[in-house]
Amino acid sequence: MTDPLLRTIVVWLPDWPIVAARRTIDAPVDQPVALILRGLVFACSSEARQAGIRRGLAVREAQLRCPELWVAPYDPGADARAFEPVVAVVESIVPGVRILRPGLCAMRARGASRFYGGETNAAMTLLSGLESAGITARIGIADSVFAGEQSAQQTTPAHAVHIVEPGATRAFLAPLPVDVLDDANLVPVLKRLGLNRLADLAALERSAVGGRFAEAGLVAHARASGTDRLGGAEHAPPPDFDVRMAFEPPIDRVDQVAFGVRAAADSMIDRLAKARLVSTAIRITVDSEDGSRVEREWSHPHHFSASDVIDRVRWQLQGAGANTVGLAAPITRVIVSPTRVDSTAHHEAGLWGTSEDERIHHALSRLHSQLGHGSVTTPTIAGGRFLDERRVRIAWGDDSVLPGHRRASLPWPGSIPAPAPATVFSVARPAAVADEQGRTVRIDERGALSASPRSLAIDGARANAIEGWSGPWPVSQRWWDREASRRVDRFQMVDADGSAWLLVLENDEWSAEARYD
Repeated sequence: MTDPLLRTIVVWLPDWPIVAARRTIDAPVDQPVALILRGLVFACSSEARQAGIRRGLAVREAQLRCPELWVAPYDPGADARAFEPVVAVVESIVPGVRILRPGLCAMRARGASRFYGGETNAAMTLLSGLESAGITARIGIADSVFAGEQSAQQTTPAHAVHIVEPGATRAFLAPLPVDVLDDANLVPVLKRLGLNRLADLAALERSAVGGRFAEAGLVAHARASGTDRLGGAEHAPPPDFDVRMAFEPPIDRVDQVAFGVRAAADSMIDRLAKARLVSTAIRITVDSEDGSRVEREWSHPHHFSASDVIDRVRWQLQGAGANTVGLAAPITRVIVSPTRVDSTAHHEAGLWGTSEDERIHHALSRLHSQLGHGSVTTPTIAGGRFLDERRVRIAWGDDSVLPGHRRASLPWPGSIPAPAPATVFSVARPAAVADEQGRTVRIDERGALSASPRSLAIDGARANAIEGWSGPWPVSQRWWDREASRRVDRFQMVDADGSAWLLVLENDEWSAEARYD
């Protein structure tokens, strides 16, 4: 008999990556859309599937099958952020949600079933709550997480709930093809071995599958046999560490507001400490008697103490146009909310004083509060193929990786390998590269040079002999778009003076992108 504790409710939002992406792209509602990741289709709309587009298809093949296909890059960060409000709605109905991936979450069925009077009632309550929030979802319930997902995917708009009866999960999974495992490396091998259905894989000894396919095989075997469980940490509702200070009557002095915040700030830091957490970012909301509201987020290079919180409240009030004492309008309420927390184990004091200088942080943060967001910036390195686009300046206190920035951790084919040049020119400096006859060296469509480079001149200066050179390294961007395509060839050259240069040849024109010092 199946243990009721193992029953799992899975909430699935069909085509979620497309739903989330449509909020940021300008594609018409009925336009076929495909999201691209590493040159392959990651997700596509129902209109695109009707045209023969499938996940894993190359971009060229997809556009060949559907010329009107709207192509956009897949942004996993935006996908996950857009899913958070959905999780909040689900958690308000059934707590203890586990996010499997954006668009798919699961929870144990026993508590919800007992509270709402059965699994069907729990599922219908979830659907009703999501529908009232404007969210279309499907629900599957089974003895395992994978079976619950497959059950949800077998629903229809008219019948949005599918329940696999207790004990029938393995029989439900048996006829499904191994393709549903969605493992591009494992599935082709299983098919070559004649294991075409999940029943074929589940019939094998688990130890034999593990010995042949290691961890991937064990995961697939557990899914095929219906024994995978909802383990690990659930997405439990986060504890509320916010503090709210209401002032009655309203206060019109900065020092009085700061004094009123002190006890609440101490309480917030103490509650975080008891949970073995520290806050590295906070949001301060100030409500005034005239109905205005000022919100600002503050980051800390280490973590906030109570005195740090009070300082930020004071600076925010002073930076809003007030002087050191008076305020433009009396303050009725102040809310301090930790927006980013971390374990205390990651913020222990270093033995040799390796943390950032607090005096510098205080000075820059106060200047930033007085001059406005973005007035104080710090440089950071972003991703990209060209050196000038990798230099990014971010506002003081903000995260180094922002949604609009290219992530340095991603692969960037065509980028210059380390070590990077020490001097990168803000504007590329014009250059001239000539052969032995003094003619400009050019490159053809196949990447072949017209002649070997012999002399180099930068900014119209006297030409120097080239002692050594390497390249070209071509960079081809957006080759599928005739208007936006770009072809660049890069070279490293050392002249007779011993100077090393990173040169760029684009549209038969040479320029110096950087210098190796």
